[in-house]
Amino acid sequence: MELNFLYTMNLMKVLALPLLLTLLHNAVLACEFRTEKDQNPRIEWKKKGKGVTFVYFNNKFTGSYAGRAKIEGATLTLHSVTQKDSGEYRCEVTASEDHVNLGEASVTLNVLVPPHVPSCEVPSSVFVGSGLELLCKDKLSVPPATYHWYKDNKALTATADSPYSIDTNKGTLKFKSVSKTDTGMYRCESSNNVGAPKSCVAQQLKVIEYPFKMAILIAGAGGFLILLLLCCICVCVCQRRGCCKRSVRGQSLGQKGFD
Repeated sequence: MELNFLYTMNLMKVLALPLLLTLLHNAVLACEFRTEKDQNPRIEWKKKGKGVTFVYFNNKFTGSYAGRAKIEGATLTLHSVTQKDSGEYRCEVTASEDHVNLGEASVTLNVLVPPHVPSCEVPSSVFVGSGLELLCKDKLSVPPATYHWYKDNKALTATADSPYSIDTNKGTLKFKSVSKTDTGMYRCESSNNVGAPKSCVAQQLKVIEYPFKMAILIAGAGGFLILLLLCCICVCVCQRRGCCKRSVRGQSLGQKGFD
């Protein structure tokens, strides 16, 4: 894939278009020019990021570009590009002997990354009636991946009647209240139209009933909390109405009469 810049030093005509490239391919940034008089113009390539860094300066490549880039005329070739190579590049041609001594143009290089195997979070077991959220994430794909969930190798599609919801951008599969029928093998697939979709290994989810003893303990604990709450309410009501004070006063009078 090539992109041509046309530099005409005497007319200053510039053509610049965005360049899209997939990971590990070669990027050819073509820069063509002609001069009026100068037979040895100075050629520089720069990359804009947080600051401006040199790619090619003083007839040699700098930094990470050394050893994996070449220049022919003013055309720059980057070998085995990675995501770090994404950004805006600028070609500058300086012809000091010409009437128009500077020509420049910029191009944006976007390195696309195909889907990677996503990380999937699926618990091994959960109790009936519990809320549940399954997570899926592919942090490396560019553009960002979209996600699809499968149960027992069948695609899940959320509808108004389904007991779950799916966020295809965030990769979440949410259940408000799981049931025994939700038991199965779950996996997630990431895709971004750059390469083939990738899926995590399917993981078993079991939806189980509460053990009988645990159910009794939970019911007993719930009953105790309710009883404790009722006692607190009764004490508060008694204090507001003064019942507790009258009761204590009556006990004091009874003790004096006995004495």
